[in-house]
Amino acid sequence: MITHPFSLIPSFSDSLLSDRFNQIDRLFSRLTGDEPVAGSPSYDIVKKGDNQYAITVSVPGYRESELNVSTRNGQLVIEGRHEEDKKTEKDNWVHRGISRSNFSLQFSVNRGTKVNGAKLANGLLEISLEQEIPEEEKPKKITIERADVQSGGRVIEQAKAE
Repeated sequence: MITHPFSLIPSFSDSLLSDRFNQIDRLFSRLTGDEPVAGSPSYDIVKKGDNQYAITVSVPGYRESELNVSTRNGQLVIEGRHEEDKKTEKDNWVHRGISRSNFSLQFSVNRGTKVNGAKLANGLLEISLEQEIPEEEKPKKITIERADVQSGGRVIEQAKAE
């Protein structure tokens, strides 16, 4: 089992006014990169909108029944378990180079992350995610009231030094 450290919400320790989505972009760019971890399928993470993301996992040869996507304890878990064909077990293989290994990918997700669904097409499993920002965490504009000196305010003048 391979765990990939990543979160759809970065921590905001540097500034109260940090731009949430720029931090998410920077976080994604720091992930493992183009090289897949040995024994695990390749994957891409794409920002689809302001708060929508997709994780696309390369799973050629897997059927829908052999794949499982779930969330457990703050983790998005993607698992593949190949069911061996009865007839291929009896074939006389000269060379068998197509990987039939099982895999498990895990991504850390925060509370506000909603998994909208998954679809399998042409050997690619795409999981749609949405980051829901709680109302209390959304930026709020604070209005600044103008203090009017003319309306009832007193002006104190400094006396001249002699």
